[in-house]
Amino acid sequence: MRRTVMGGAAAVAWCGLGLVSVAGAQQRRDTTELSPIVVTATRAPLAANRLGTRVTVLTAAELRAAGYATVAAALEGVAGLSVAQTSGPGSATSVFLRGGESDYVKVMVDGVPLNEPGGAYDFAHLTTDNVERIEIVRGPTSVVYGSDAVAGVVHLVTRAGGSRRAGHVRGGSYGTFEADAEIAGGDATASYGFTGAWRRSDGLYPVNSGYENANVAGRLRIAPSAGPTADLTIRSVNATYRYPTDGSGNVVDTNQHQLTRTTALGLTLGQRLHPRAEAHLALRSNAIGGGIEDPQDGPGDTLGAYAYRSQRDLDRQLVDLWVDWRVASALTLTGGGAYEHQRDRSTDEGQSDFGPYGSTTDARRHNWAAYAEAALVRGPATLTAGGRLDRNERFGTFVTWRAGASAMTPVGLRAFASAGTGFKEPTFFEQYGGSFVVGNPDLTPERTISWEVGLEQTLLGSRARMSAGWFGQRFRDLIQYAFTPVTPDGANYVNLAAANADGLEVEGTIDPGAGVRLGAQYTYLRTEVTDAGVLPDDDAAFREGDRLLRRPTHAVAFHARWDGQVVGAHGAVRWTGSRADADFATFPAVRVDLAAYTVVDAGVSVRPFGGRAPLGASAIELQVRNLFDVEYQMAYGFPAQGRVVLVGVRVGAGE
Repeated sequence: MRRTVMGGAAAVAWCGLGLVSVAGAQQRRDTTELSPIVVTATRAPLAANRLGTRVTVLTAAELRAAGYATVAAALEGVAGLSVAQTSGPGSATSVFLRGGESDYVKVMVDGVPLNEPGGAYDFAHLTTDNVERIEIVRGPTSVVYGSDAVAGVVHLVTRAGGSRRAGHVRGGSYGTFEADAEIAGGDATASYGFTGAWRRSDGLYPVNSGYENANVAGRLRIAPSAGPTADLTIRSVNATYRYPTDGSGNVVDTNQHQLTRTTALGLTLGQRLHPRAEAHLALRSNAIGGGIEDPQDGPGDTLGAYAYRSQRDLDRQLVDLWVDWRVASALTLTGGGAYEHQRDRSTDEGQSDFGPYGSTTDARRHNWAAYAEAALVRGPATLTAGGRLDRNERFGTFVTWRAGASAMTPVGLRAFASAGTGFKEPTFFEQYGGSFVVGNPDLTPERTISWEVGLEQTLLGSRARMSAGWFGQRFRDLIQYAFTPVTPDGANYVNLAAANADGLEVEGTIDPGAGVRLGAQYTYLRTEVTDAGVLPDDDAAFREGDRLLRRPTHAVAFHARWDGQVVGAHGAVRWTGSRADADFATFPAVRVDLAAYTVVDAGVSVRPFGGRAPLGASAIELQVRNLFDVEYQMAYGFPAQGRVVLVGVRVGAGE
């Protein structure tokens, strides 16, 4: 019955948007919204309506209007994505794309990878500061980015240029306080944009609960009319998260906390070699540091793992060289190669009933890659195809491919399709282990093969758009932890498991005019474990025939925005269906279902100067998250935030 109801809701949303579109078609439009150019899906930038895969672009205007301070909050209403946060600000935050694992999403800022090598990315500390747009590309993109881009990519493109001098302060519930300042300027030849921000929150728990995040983001672009171009980006985060809970959500500790320090640097150089050929050299670096500090709570704290400390420093350095060659007016070929150096230096030490323990790791890996891609744009049709060869000194050689097609009809109906493969290399911990865990240096990458087909209809000169797409993914050679080693060398990690994910994504947006923008999305997702590997039959986390954890089967979201000259308002309603999870408070863990929930967000901003210079961008803001104070959980045992009311002031000029 629930599936029928949700399918009906999606149909009503689709028809409703269509009716509004037809009604609005009687009004003449003076401008046409062009399809955005996407820089993430392929090596050579293409318009979104030329791609064979679904892409969502969240603009700075949308992020600012909704008051989203974190990328995770902005992603919650995107079709095909589900977000799971264990608690309040600063707590572990995972993103699942089309049913894939949380480490199947490659996260980048201006092309710099933010993930740890082969690992998941914690979205807890990723903010929207200085973000021009967020591009979400669905489907495997290992052909373009190598490891980790298995289910898709979330790419932050930062801002440079324009004319902005602005400051923003807001505060409210849970002791929240946020402040940021930005400056930007320049022209077509040289431009810049820099932002500094600081945030804090008291957290959800009465003891040892709080979060602080200081970050700096900036971008500098130099593009003379003749000669080489340069694009430099930096993003640095320093965060402290205090939490009293154990892995199952029980309040057990009064002083443990986690430190996170990351610095992402990127430099991209471009040089035209010929009127039809341009070379690019990208230098990327990401330093990930931090760890957990958990000293004794007091002299009586002598039970269990009563003291613990860890420190981890991960480094990724990437050199990528490629050439775009426009062979003919309709055909562009791209070829290149990449080298990546990875290093993990980790230590952990602790005290327990059984005495002291600890481990140290200092490991390196090297990746080499060669790739090629072709894009043929002829009339209303576009064909893309590419292949990539990766070689790692640890797991050997791996080949990936991808092909896509898109075709537009005269009535604005577009059909698209794509298929491809992706892979995720093992993490350092899976290969080298740590305290009480034996790594397996012989692990091979996890792999996937995926496909999608869809239709997209545009109306009103692209002011209204409806789309639907069906997708499927097959995950193989999944790496799993075996408590009892099953290999002669005693390793705890093995390649054995498999799972499938299939689903439907339906989206619609309409811009009827007068500053109003409406949208809706529905996602149906079916996941299934097809091979549990060595895990016992009663394992709650990964059991054959069961759904994958923390991925809802159904999700619906509606959003509305009005941008007036003096007053602006926005609202969002998100319904998330039940999802499977596990209660890790018991051993073995017990499988549970998280209840469905509905969250409503709303906000209003008043620009007292009505857009008039020099303070036209200044505004007084009110943002409310979880308007009706709904109690719900994204991860079992960890309550989500209740109602959050934030009041702020934005002062400055420019956009």
